[in-house]
Amino acid sequence: MAFRPALMRHGAALLVGAALAAIICAPALAAQTLRVGKAVSGPFDFVPLDVGIAKGFFTAHGVAVEEVDFSGSAKLQQALGADAIDIGLGSGPELAFVAKGNSDLAIAAFAGPPDSQVLAVKSDGPVKAVSDLKGKKIGVSTVGSLTDWLVRELSRQHGWGPDGINPVALGGTAARISSLRTGDTDGMVTDVATSIQLEQQGIARTIVHFGSVAPDFIIHAIFATDKVMKQRPDDLRRFLAGWFATIRWMRANKAETVTIAAPRMHQEPAIVAVNYDRVMPNFSLTGKFEPKALAVLARSFVDMKMLPKEPDMKKLYTEKFLPGEGG
Repeated sequence: MAFRPALMRHGAALLVGAALAAIICAPALAAQTLRVGKAVSGPFDFVPLDVGIAKGFFTAHGVAVEEVDFSGSAKLQQALGADAIDIGLGSGPELAFVAKGNSDLAIAAFAGPPDSQVLAVKSDGPVKAVSDLKGKKIGVSTVGSLTDWLVRELSRQHGWGPDGINPVALGGTAARISSLRTGDTDGMVTDVATSIQLEQQGIARTIVHFGSVAPDFIIHAIFATDKVMKQRPDDLRRFLAGWFATIRWMRANKAETVTIAAPRMHQEPAIVAVNYDRVMPNFSLTGKFEPKALAVLARSFVDMKMLPKEPDMKKLYTEKFLPGEGG
């Protein structure tokens, strides 16, 4: 039966080939889906998620991303608390929700001062300068959101207390623009790209750049639920590795980044390019939480009556999932 050794060798070769194929395909087969929410969908600040998906940086690190968009920080944190998403792209002020007992932690600080945020007022409205803002209604996304915090901090710094300017929670950008058009509000907090568009249309003009209001700050952070931190720590590390790989790529590839971002932001490429120049340098390459910025947030939570006393900020975040950190 001379054919048996040949047949056996052929069978063995097939088994080896199948094993090699399994090894080669393992990363794709092992990719686990993470539900990732954005506090709001449009701003350039959250575009890295779209770029990372489009360029395959998350799948290259072994995770698949399912994107979910919200209309403000409060709704994002509610979704995290309800286990409707695994990861949230939100704001530094959302650490107050964690201090109040929401079942998540911040796992990366991904942007510093709020250079991407401005206060735009109605072009033909009563507000001509910052000094006119006292008592005026300013559209923000949700209570406790970044936009809400910025208005209250601006008011506090001008000696009017945290309630001297009246933030009005309206949800997404479209609702804030509509309210501004009708005169129900006097201004709105928005991103640079939207403010440029509103100025070109003659609807609004910018009077405050918030980067100068809070130079030591954490404008954006990545949050993860207690459940995913306990059950899928390696997937969180893979997601963050993909995130920071995306940031590095974006810094080196402006033109292609703008091409990917423009339709996602519903903006002209020329406007997105200006936004890129202003915001891109502010993205962190490490995700570390800076002590000065944490101190500003802790103080502000009390000043703005979000919390009765300054929380222990070290209990509200972890750096153990960051690339290069031990777990």
